Amino acid sequence: MTLKKHPDQRYVDGIKQNDSKVIREIYDSFSEKVINFICKNSGSESQAADIIQEVLITIFKQAQNQDLMLTCPFDAYFFLLCKRKWLNELKKNSKEQVTSNNDHLSIVDSASEMAEETALLEEKELLFQEMLQKLSDACKDLLKTSFTINNMEEVAKKLDISYAYARKKKSLCIGKLTELVRSSPKYNSIKNHL
Repeated sequence: MTLKKHPDQRYVDGIKQNDSKVIREIYDSFSEKVINFICKNSGSESQAADIIQEVLITIFKQAQNQDLMLTCPFDAYFFLLCKRKWLNELKKNSKEQVTSNNDHLSIVDSASEMAEETALLEEKELLFQEMLQKLSDACKDLLKTSFTINNMEEVAKKLDISYAYARKKKSLCIGKLTELVRSSPKYNSIKNHL
């Protein structure tokens, strides 16, 4: 069964294109529900605004990097992402118990599934970025350049190194990065969600 693109895909496309009208519409239409939920669950309006901003950035990154296709109402997807991020924030900070778990939303399974996938992709991205920072400057420069330029000959030219060295060094750097990622305790946590 192939999933159909939901008409609310326009919100994801608007975020991807940084369309201020669409982003304003998202704030006007969907933020109140998120703010109410966070305020009822040990949070403040400014914390809710931060969560909304972080979720919009997450959706932007997913739309840019993964070509995110919405298969459910945006309202449900957006709310679930915000809710999950806030609950993770509470757990991380060991704050008070959640007082209201009543969503007042008919949340379709695909929204929950999409929110889960997006959150998992974000966790992977954060782990990747964290481990990338542990590499040597030479490895970081080589990998970051090769992520933006697909042609290794151009990468070598840009970094002023030989093509053969660039290929060999990239292979070694990716090996080291993979080793760092796999040895991280966060890796097993993410792997168990798959």
